Amino acid sequence: MSGFNAPQPHPCRLYGIRHCDTMKKALVWLDNAGIAHEFVDYKQAGIVADRLPHWCRQAGWEGLINRRGLTWRRLDAAAREALDEPRACALMMQHPTLIRRPILECGERVLVGFDVDRYREVLA
Repeated sequence: MSGFNAPQPHPCRLYGIRHCDTMKKALVWLDNAGIAHEFVDYKQAGIVADRLPHWCRQAGWEGLINRRGLTWRRLDAAAREALDEPRACALMMQHPTLIRRPILECGERVLVGFDVDRYREVLA
């Protein structure tokens, strides 16, 4: 039938790294809220180059970089200085653990990080 869009089994996708504590909190919250979702481990799946441009458009590259993580602290000072979008994206593609976790996509919406109030506001 023309124009018919079958419902997606997982309207939301949660991207991150499985063993991250923040990821675990987000997964539990989504489960308890009854929100259908699919989890994608971007470290293993290698999807960063595919999704990163969309995340940057929706959430801004500045908010995607995890400046509190070990990967950021291990970068040399020259890599951390004078970042712009192209340089930041290249770093995030090279080091996916630089990306704040989790990234939740629901339709065109992109939420970066886990905040119960924000999840409730957007998803409930």
